[in-house]
Amino acid sequence: MTIAVLGAGSWGTTLADLLARGGHEARLWGNERDDLAAIAAEGENRKFLPGIRLHEQVKVQPELEAALDGADVVLFVVPSQAVRKVAARIGGRAPRALIVCASKGLELGSLMRMSEVLAEGLLRTEVVVLTGPSHAEEVSRGIPTTVVAAAHDQARARAAQTLFASPTFRVYTNDDVTGCEFGAALKNVVALAAGVCDGLGFGDNTKAALLTRGLVEIARLGVAMGGRRETFFGLTGMGDLIATAISRHSRNRGVGERIGRGEPLDHILGSMVMVAEGVHTARAARDLGARLGIETPIADQVCAMLFEGRDPRDAVGRLMTRDLKSET
Repeated sequence: MTIAVLGAGSWGTTLADLLARGGHEARLWGNERDDLAAIAAEGENRKFLPGIRLHEQVKVQPELEAALDGADVVLFVVPSQAVRKVAARIGGRAPRALIVCASKGLELGSLMRMSEVLAEGLLRTEVVVLTGPSHAEEVSRGIPTTVVAAAHDQARARAAQTLFASPTFRVYTNDDVTGCEFGAALKNVVALAAGVCDGLGFGDNTKAALLTRGLVEIARLGVAMGGRRETFFGLTGMGDLIATAISRHSRNRGVGERIGRGEPLDHILGSMVMVAEGVHTARAARDLGARLGIETPIADQVCAMLFEGRDPRDAVGRLMTRDLKSET
């Protein structure tokens, strides 16, 4: 098959290589022409995925129209806040292609999930979401990984499952798109908070409590938006949260750690090559909670640290001294 992979960051490059090794032609497109030229010349994405030699069937394509021409599958792996813009550029092209979204997050302003943004931008509803605990740095090296292909149309979910599955990349299907996307997006907010705990020098007790209560907060919002509670205890909820909150590869955990050590957010983001989606999602999660009348104490404190200059120790103190209540 021919797949247009839109987004040449670490995850887009990894998925393009995975698909190429599965016998498909993966056309890798991105907005930065200089980056694409370097990938084409070196056979490696040294900026975002250094040390990984790409399969020869990864075809760098700097022109979006050419990448889409005749594509059987269009795979979105662009940053969450760029999904709508890229979808608008595509318009009615590739009308028969399977649309797969591997971008995670909530759109600022609309507070929409990525599949909703794509459905609106492309005037199509049959979007498959590919998500789960999957650091590019590990997938690209063949480390066993398990993810989920979520769609309302299970035939499309199974098509994506077959397309991406490999001996080291296991894919399950799920029809709870809302739950899968909220778990994938909101875990980044909790991962930021977990990083703050690391930066402050806190221990296992603190992180265990944070991840447990963080999962409750994620599920509370996700269920209110139509997701199934059990989804948040699967790969796209608990699994993704564990991987993102403890991993040395996690950009969101890393940003939180630097916040905990006292670095200003602008300085942190200015020093990064990749995007930490949790920074945008924290604001969206807080706003969504306010809209629904649902308590989001962790998201609230993350936003206060990121955007209001609240001292991290004060933020943790506020969480610890909230009104006492039942765990359930």
